Amino acid sequence: MGAQSSDLLDVERIREDFPILEREFGGEQLVYLDNAATSQTPEPVVETIADYYRTTNANVHRGLHQLSQEASIAYEEAHDRVAEFIGAEGREEVVFTKNTTESMNTVAYAWGLAELGPGDEVVMTEMEHHAALVTWQQIAKKTGAEVKYIRVDDEGYLDMDHARELVTDDTEMVSVVHVSNTLGTVNPVGDLADLAHDHDALCFVDGAQSVPHMPVDVQDIDADFFAFSGHKMCGPTGVGVLYGKEHLLEEMQPYLYGGMMISKVTFEDSTWHELPWKFEAGTPPICQGIALAEACDYLEDIGMDRVRRHGEELAAYAHDRLEELGDVDVYGPPGDDRAALVSFNLGDVHAHDTSEILNEFAVAVRAGDHCTQPLHDKLGVAASARASFYIYNTREEVDKLVDALEATRELFA
Repeated sequence: MGAQSSDLLDVERIREDFPILEREFGGEQLVYLDNAATSQTPEPVVETIADYYRTTNANVHRGLHQLSQEASIAYEEAHDRVAEFIGAEGREEVVFTKNTTESMNTVAYAWGLAELGPGDEVVMTEMEHHAALVTWQQIAKKTGAEVKYIRVDDEGYLDMDHARELVTDDTEMVSVVHVSNTLGTVNPVGDLADLAHDHDALCFVDGAQSVPHMPVDVQDIDADFFAFSGHKMCGPTGVGVLYGKEHLLEEMQPYLYGGMMISKVTFEDSTWHELPWKFEAGTPPICQGIALAEACDYLEDIGMDRVRRHGEELAAYAHDRLEELGDVDVYGPPGDDRAALVSFNLGDVHAHDTSEILNEFAVAVRAGDHCTQPLHDKLGVAASARASFYIYNTREEVDKLVDALEATRELFA
C-alpha cells in the first residue's frame, strides 16, 4: 500500500513483516495509526516468541537442567542486548519490569519513599503521562514532599526559564517525559538532567515514546533513571525496562520481595541478589525479555536514524494535511519539529465520535486524554484524537486519514 515516505526506509519491504496490516474491515484495508499506544509486532519477534515456547521454555536461575540453563542464558543475554541498545554500561543497569509504569513505581517506592520528606521537591512538567504524574503525586502525599510542574507554552514547548526557576537546592528529583505522547514535543532531557545535577538532584526520563523512534544513549543524556516499554517498539506486551545508574540501584532497597531476588534467607532476615536480579522478584518476563532483545535487533537492522527520519516526515506531512482542512485544531509544535504523532480535534466533533467514524473507514486512531488529563485541561479540551506513526506507515495512509476526516465533517455538518 503506497510508496515509502522516506528514501532511507524500505517501507514496502518492512510491511511484509507485519501481516496484520493486510486485515480488512468492511472492505477497507486497515490503516493502523495507534502506534503510540502499541506498535505492531514483526514476524521475527513473533517467531522468537514461538521458538522460545517450542524449544526452551523453563524457569530461569532455578534449575540445573538443560532447559533452565538455556533459558537463563538467553534471558541474561537479553539484558545485555537491551543495555547495548540504549547505551547502558551493562546488564547490571537494566531491570526488566512489566511496563514503563512499573519502572516508574519501582523508583518511586524503592528510592522515593526512602529519600523524600517534608521540604523536598519533585519537579515534573505539565505534559507528563499519568504513569509519572500520578506516581510522584502519590509518593509526595506519603512523604510530605511537594510536586511542581514546568510550564508548557502555547506552542507545546517546555518553558526552560520556568524550569530554571523551579529546580532549586530543595529539588530531589526531576522527572520528565522525553517525548510527549500528546503533543509530539521532544524535550531537552539532557539539559534538564544537567539542571537537576547542578542542584544535586536526580533525573528520571520517561522514554516510552522516544526509545521506539530515535537513537537513545542514556549515558549521553546523563539520566539517572530511564524507563520504556517493549510493546511500543515492535516487542511483546508484558515487558518494560528500568535503566538506573549502577551505584544508585546498588544503594536502593527493593520494594517487591520473593523468589529470585534474594541471596540468603533465614527466619530472621534476608539479603538481596546482585543487580539487576534484586529488582526482579518472582518469575520474570522471560520470553518477553528475550523477544524484546529480538525487537532491538530488528530496529537496529533498519537503523534508528532512519526510523526517526521516517516518523518525523510522516508527522510533518500529517500536520500539513490536517491544517489544510481548515477546521482542525492541531496541538503541539510545528509540523517540522515534532516526533511521530499528531493530536487534533475536528471542529466541534468530539474526539470519540471522530474515532468511531474513522473506524468505519478502517482507520485506527486513539481518542481520549491519552493519560494526560491535566495537559488536556490546560489545552481547554476534554479529549483529542491522535494519529501516531511507525516504520510501516505511509503518506497514502495519511491521505486516507484526511479523506476519512472530510467524510466525518460532512456527516456532522
